[in-house]
Amino acid sequence: MRNFRKLDVWNDSRKLVKDIYLLTSKLPNTEKFGLISQMNRCVISIPSNIAEGSAKESQKDFVRFLQISLGSAFELETQIILCTDLEFLLQDETSIVIEKVQILQKRISSLIKYVKIKV
Repeated sequence: MRNFRKLDVWNDSRKLVKDIYLLTSKLPNTEKFGLISQMNRCVISIPSNIAEGSAKESQKDFVRFLQISLGSAFELETQIILCTDLEFLLQDETSIVIEKVQILQKRISSLIKYVKIKV
């Protein structure tokens, strides 16, 4: 069992949760059950899957949960882009958050590669 609290990707993904909640608070109320709900659930999925995977005994299972977390990060990036496409948010409001998401994606990918080597 790994200590997920010591993983930088978990800590960074926790910070991202706050960023996304602040961002989704700017979306129109008509998106309460659409993009707002989806983005909030998606961002929560990232640290949650990292934590859940760290409790698995096998490296293969840990990798599988990291991959789910990575998928959520890519899904989140798409949803942020959609917010600008739909003109709910300005690109200036989303560019920094998208950059944070992309950095997190790279770090999760690197952790996946590292863990796979140890298998």
